[in-house]
Amino acid sequence: MIVILTALETEYAAVRVRLKGLVHHRHSAGTLFEIGELPGRPGSKVATAVVGMGNLSAAPLTERAIAEFKPSTVIFSGVAGGLRDWLRLGDVVVATKVYAYQGGRSEDAEFLARPRAWEIPHGVDQIARFLARDEQWIRSEEGRGDESSVPKVWFEPIAAGDVVLNSRTSDLAHQLRRNYNDAIAIEMESAGFASAGQLNERVPTVTIRGISDLAGGAKDRTDAEGWQDVAAANAAAFAIAVATELADGHEDGQEKRNSSMRPQAPSSHKFVARDNARVGQQIGTNHGDVTIDLGDSGRSR
Repeated sequence: MIVILTALETEYAAVRVRLKGLVHHRHSAGTLFEIGELPGRPGSKVATAVVGMGNLSAAPLTERAIAEFKPSTVIFSGVAGGLRDWLRLGDVVVATKVYAYQGGRSEDAEFLARPRAWEIPHGVDQIARFLARDEQWIRSEEGRGDESSVPKVWFEPIAAGDVVLNSRTSDLAHQLRRNYNDAIAIEMESAGFASAGQLNERVPTVTIRGISDLAGGAKDRTDAEGWQDVAAANAAAFAIAVATELADGHEDGQEKRNSSMRPQAPSSHKFVARDNARVGQQIGTNHGDVTIDLGDSGRSR
């Protein structure tokens, strides 16, 4: 089982349309999930849901999804604002690191950052990089045959907080540039999402975001031009490709891991003393029945 979460309805629609045979699954506390199959992978299972905007809602609902489905991996798919001029609208960013950028200490004359960060699991990172190289994940999408329409996939850090950034000159923009200089995108859910994964025996989490604006004052215009839909679709396409690759290798690997962790049946140990020899001290722990054969005496204990 793989879980894919989103914050917005447009992000959810982009994931949902790529799954087959969807059925409803209602959590006892009311959260509504849908469970479907990956295209071309009969028997695969992906649960998806909308968690709403912000880290405060992403954290508990990610926790809820993990507890409910015990997934092998959790993916967050959605849109983000770009922090670099060289990013193109519609490009995809796979977060190699997620920064919770709002933690710190405020002094009279300065803000002292106290960052928290979560890194992408190595195995998921390797799969995502493999998929990004041949661009098949997007060329198979309808209307994506020409080179100009293929978005680039970036593997870089992302900053996550509960603020919508729409300026390159605001105090927050300066704070990000000063303290989180390697982050190339900003969004609002991945810190809570990644924290929930870490607290659940390190369930692998990965953030995949499409760039819908450049966080520079033009968000209303780019949203009106439909870039949120494009960015959400690109992120969802790559998230589904990653989920498909993970699903292909997970089932056998999980069975092997489960088998290796199963307790072994107790064995029966037999110590034999021949010719009235005495059995000396036995060092260690014996599991199961222990029988001592005293040979010709016919007595055993």
